[in-house]
Amino acid sequence: MRVILFDPFSGASGDMILGALIDLGLDANRLRAELGRLPLDPFDLDIASVNRHGLAGTRCRVVVHEEREPRNWAAIRDLLATSSLPPAVRAQALAIFARLAEAEAAVHGTTVDDVHFHEVGGTDAVVDITGTCLGLSLLGVERVYSEPPSLGSGWVQAAHGPLPVPAPAVADLLARASAPVATASPVQANVPGELLTPTGAAILTVLAEFERPGFAPSAIGYGFGEKEMPWPNALRAWLGEIDATEDAVADEVLLETNIDDMNPQFTELLVERLFAAGALDAWLTPVVMKKGRLGVVVSVLCPAERQRDLVDLLVEQTTTLGVRSRPVERVKAVRRFETATTRWGEVRLKLRGWRGRVIDAAPEYDDCLELARSADVPIREVWNEAHRMGEVFVGQRWSPDRTPSLRVVPPPPPIPIDDR
Repeated sequence: MRVILFDPFSGASGDMILGALIDLGLDANRLRAELGRLPLDPFDLDIASVNRHGLAGTRCRVVVHEEREPRNWAAIRDLLATSSLPPAVRAQALAIFARLAEAEAAVHGTTVDDVHFHEVGGTDAVVDITGTCLGLSLLGVERVYSEPPSLGSGWVQAAHGPLPVPAPAVADLLARASAPVATASPVQANVPGELLTPTGAAILTVLAEFERPGFAPSAIGYGFGEKEMPWPNALRAWLGEIDATEDAVADEVLLETNIDDMNPQFTELLVERLFAAGALDAWLTPVVMKKGRLGVVVSVLCPAERQRDLVDLLVEQTTTLGVRSRPVERVKAVRRFETATTRWGEVRLKLRGWRGRVIDAAPEYDDCLELARSADVPIREVWNEAHRMGEVFVGQRWSPDRTPSLRVVPPPPPIPIDDR
């Protein structure tokens, strides 16, 4: 399993997270192309290599050419919902902004629908949050972790005037996630300033688990912020693999609820939000309930630490009056990603291992779909070529180490037939 560990020793912001992902190897051109799916005001990514205090990294800044008024939650929700982003990316971005809306509503004593985003409603914040979700997907990251973030001290200037650090929205986000915070180092304690921004806090508290996993790091990236500090003002990110064992048994929770009085179309968004909130799997089973009413059983498999958030989501997003839960054990096959370079472009392969051998190599559907659209070819041709290339892995001894990406060899020209 490919994982990322953020180390916010100098806090985190949206542009610092993007910079760290690019420094880890995220293709900036592909990120720009994917962000083009958003119906946004004209913008660009200003990316530069920097070296501060003897530490090299990447700075990524969103440059907006024609900024409009900050959007409210409803406008951002419509913007993301109508975009052509991959469903998982769209769901993650919506979950982050939903958490921001809840925090802002609590701080200002209003409702979520009446929230107006000021600092986080502009194009740059939308790009930061959506770009982070896209970047993690493009890097093949399956799980996100974070060390406790540094907050800063003093005061910050906001749309409503000066506010204490951490800003009230940041404090609410941390409290909702029960997230730990770092103790200020002696050097940071003497330099006032905001280190953890609302955008950075929302991304970390929604996507990350606040613990350090046992993993084998393969790359380290640094994303620099705009501020100059007496220390490297950067976010460190570790990219690596968890060497899971196929017979490993995980303690997990199965949540279920029966629903027979809700519009079935509403379940599409429900399932999206379940995955965005940390569900390992979610599915719907049609049933016949009392008085012959047709209903559906919503089932959610989740880590025990995500149970409370997912129960809250089921109660708030459906018409249910209660949720059943029971602990389950699941035997997991190991997985890792490789890249096949077809004649149309790159396709990720999901390798599945069992009993020490690779038993399957499945092309990622979203990658095949994108290449088929851009090249105007049947998707089966892209999928079939990537699948043929992935077959070289099947039967090999399993190893968590990544293997060099495959390159397609163009077929030889046809041999002319002499029909004389």
